[in-house]
Amino acid sequence: MMQFKRVLLLVAICVMLPFFANAKVFLVSVGISDYPGKVNDLGLPAKDAQLVTWLYGQNADVKFMELLDTNATRANIIEAMEKIFPKAGKDDVVVLYFSGHGVPGSFCAYDEDLSYEEVRRCMSESKSHNKMIFADACFSGKIRTNETASEQEHSRSYEKTNVMLFLSSRSNETSLEMPYMKNGLFTTYLQKGLGGRADFNNDRIITAKEIFRYVYDNVVRMSQKKQHPVMWGKFSDDMPVISWK
Repeated sequence: MMQFKRVLLLVAICVMLPFFANAKVFLVSVGISDYPGKVNDLGLPAKDAQLVTWLYGQNADVKFMELLDTNATRANIIEAMEKIFPKAGKDDVVVLYFSGHGVPGSFCAYDEDLSYEEVRRCMSESKSHNKMIFADACFSGKIRTNETASEQEHSRSYEKTNVMLFLSSRSNETSLEMPYMKNGLFTTYLQKGLGGRADFNNDRIITAKEIFRYVYDNVVRMSQKKQHPVMWGKFSDDMPVISWK
C-alpha cells in the first residue's frame, strides 16, 4: 500500500509539473525605505522588494513592475496593479509584494495610505486563480480591522478575488530587522522558502501551505517568539505561489 501511494504521488507530480511550468507570474513589487522626512525612514524595504523581484525573475516568464521609495506613491502602485494584473490568465500567478509601513486596513505608500479594498479591487480584475499578497510591514495583521459595516458589505462583492494574504506579523507585533541580515526577517525566510527550502515534497512547486510552514517556523524561532507571520484568505492549501522549471 505504501509503494502504491508513492506511485500515485509521482504520477500527480508529473501531471502538475507541465501544467504549472507554463504559468506566468505577474508581479508588482513595492519597497519603501525613504519616506518623506526622516522620522519614518526604514532600513531594508527597498532591498526587500528588489530581492523578491530578482527571485521571481530567476523562475520563469515574469511580467513585473517594481516601485521603490519616491516612485511608490499610491497612484503609481494602483496604476501598476491595473496594468499588470488583468493580463494574467486563470492558471497564472498574481503577486503583490509590499515592504514598508502599515496601518490598520492599509499599506503606507510613499505619499498616502493604500487601502486593502483598493488592492482587492485591482486583483478582482484578474482571471487568475492564484492571487497573493506578501506584506513585510509592522502590524500587518491589522490590514482588515478598520473596515466599517458598509465597507464590509462592499467587500463581499470582491470575494471572487480569492486572495491569499501572507502577512509578516500579528496585529500587535512589529516586523523585525536583524542587524546581521540584508533583508527583513520575514522577507529573508520568504526568499529562502520561495527559493526552494519550502519545497518539502521536492516537486519543484512551492504551495501556500509549504511557504507558510517554512516561513512561520523560522521567523518565530529567530525572533524568539516576538514575531508571528499570519496567513488568511479564501484559497487552497495547494495553491502554487511559485514553481521552478
